[in-house]
Amino acid sequence: MTHDRQTALLRAALEAAARGWYVFPCRPGGKPPALHGEKTCTRTGPCVAGHVKWEQRATTDPDRIRAAWSRAPFNVGIATGPSGLVVIDLDVPKDRSSSEAPSGATTFRALCERAGHAVPDTYRVRTASGGEHLYFTCPPGIRLSNTAGTVAGSVDTRAWGGYVVAAGSIIPAGRYEALCASVAAPLPSWLQSTLQPAPTRPRGPLRLPAVDGSRAALAALEAECAAVAAAPEGLRNTVLNRCAFKVGRFVAWGDIPRQTVEDAFQGAGEAVGLTAAECRTTIRSALDSSMRKARARQAA
Repeated sequence: MTHDRQTALLRAALEAAARGWYVFPCRPGGKPPALHGEKTCTRTGPCVAGHVKWEQRATTDPDRIRAAWSRAPFNVGIATGPSGLVVIDLDVPKDRSSSEAPSGATTFRALCERAGHAVPDTYRVRTASGGEHLYFTCPPGIRLSNTAGTVAGSVDTRAWGGYVVAAGSIIPAGRYEALCASVAAPLPSWLQSTLQPAPTRPRGPLRLPAVDGSRAALAALEAECAAVAAAPEGLRNTVLNRCAFKVGRFVAWGDIPRQTVEDAFQGAGEAVGLTAAECRTTIRSALDSSMRKARARQAA
């Protein structure tokens, strides 16, 4: 049985490589890369000049693939960046007993409808958890990074710096299976614009437009937008969420129009390099939560 599985996984790796997709071994029965980490690197072999990570070690060379998969029934990882792929990961709610959280497929379908497009027909894989991976080829010269929930809820993407587990791989929860369409379609332009980071705007003094609102609400809005502008890279979305939540109570009290708050935070978020979609999703979620939880003014 093990030998049969090992042969099947080798075949899956070779089939992916034949498509031009760069593969590397993942742990048998698991998803993490089956390659040593930097801390345990002996600086020999491929790492003689320095530690080489899985993204750089991924290959389409059939001989290297056969040599690697001859050692164990490794699952197959596809390094999306070197493969020229963008993979949309449509997840399923972690708590399947909850009827409130929509699946990634449902959310993505609604996103496509709002954009005026059908769900793209492309190579797709059903994941072991019941979600789906939609494979797209990235336009030449475009370098996209991973995203997590910035396109829509339960919708992540894998590009440079990311990988997906290929069809044919098996984990305890089940098997990854190809569903339809043998070819990965080009990434739709409307989706590319959603994923592509906005160009960094030159930073300068934060100036909010002349807007209506109480003095306290406007002061709070200006202070929180300034905090977003000063947020360090890697924490900007978190800071945006926290700051928008703080101002939400003033919207709930009727001290300032919600649109004014959304516009101000949208500008602050995009100015530090967050995508327009990421800003919209974070701001609306934070304000909705803040307004639901806002106490009466007298109790605040």
